[in-house]
Amino acid sequence: MMSDQQIIELCAKHDRKAQQVLYDRYSRLLLGVCLRYATDKAEAEDILQDSFLKIFYSINDFTGSGSFIGWLRKIAVNTALTHYHKNLKYRYHIDIEEYVSVETGVTSFEENFFNADELYKVLNELPAGYRMVFNLYAVEGYKHKEIAEMLGIDTNTSKSQYSRAKAVIRDKLEKLGKLKSSYSENN
Repeated sequence: MMSDQQIIELCAKHDRKAQQVLYDRYSRLLLGVCLRYATDKAEAEDILQDSFLKIFYSINDFTGSGSFIGWLRKIAVNTALTHYHKNLKYRYHIDIEEYVSVETGVTSFEENFFNADELYKVLNELPAGYRMVFNLYAVEGYKHKEIAEMLGIDTNTSKSQYSRAKAVIRDKLEKLGKLKSSYSENN
């Protein structure tokens, strides 16, 4: 089994077998990253393909400082953001000021267990801007200032979209939890 270092060195020499090993080893992980930013699986697969093209093209840029997986994830996130910006004009757009959400009270989800598909569906139903900010902040760990720079928005807009995304997610999970409990009570 090839080490990451061997794969990097061989990919830098455009070795097709090493590129295939790299793809086989990390494509599932990176597809998961892409799915968080895409509207559907087909779009995520397009982003994944673009990510691997960038990875293969720029593998010489990996300096070895930091983790290789972190470097791969960063390329996938940046590719997803580029894809988002490029296709923004084709998406249904909701201005954040037009989207009104009501902060719900504190609710405990302890009794409601949500599977990955249910959570993915709730996140995917968020308006695109909310989903981007939520993923970048809550999942990827970027600061609001960094998110603002990446998305070309104000830092306060990033904070506002994150807060509103949390409220929408909480509301949708509450409704889903109520549906699930009423379903289980009736069966």
